[in-house]
Amino acid sequence: QVQLVESGGGLVQAGASLRLSCAASGRTFSDYTMGWFRQAPGKEREFVAHIWSTYITHYVDSVKGRFTISRDNAKNTVYLQINNLKPEDTAIYYCAAGFTTSWLIGRYDYWGQGTQVTVSS
Repeated sequence: QVQLVESGGGLVQAGASLRLSCAASGRTFSDYTMGWFRQAPGKEREFVAHIWSTYITHYVDSVKGRFTISRDNAKNTVYLQINNLKPEDTAIYYCAAGFTTSWLIGRYDYWGQGTQVTVSS
């Protein structure tokens, strides 16, 4: 069992930066692929980025160059650094964990409650 708690969201202006954190419980954190997903108002939840246990990362095209995912296994924490925020980044950001290399939502077994990111223009 893994419990995930996100933090770091907020209301910011376009162009600002945020760092989201996701703290995980459990002794096998390092074995999981950790993912970030987001859900904008009226839209389906979508993949943003993930980092494998081998530290390989993948991003959705729309965030490449602005978002960076990283993990600190000693702290059981995964991060999402978001630079140059845009109004279209407004969403609830969710952290997820799974034994998978996939970007598909259904392949992730554990989810956090989400953290709200709101970007004003």
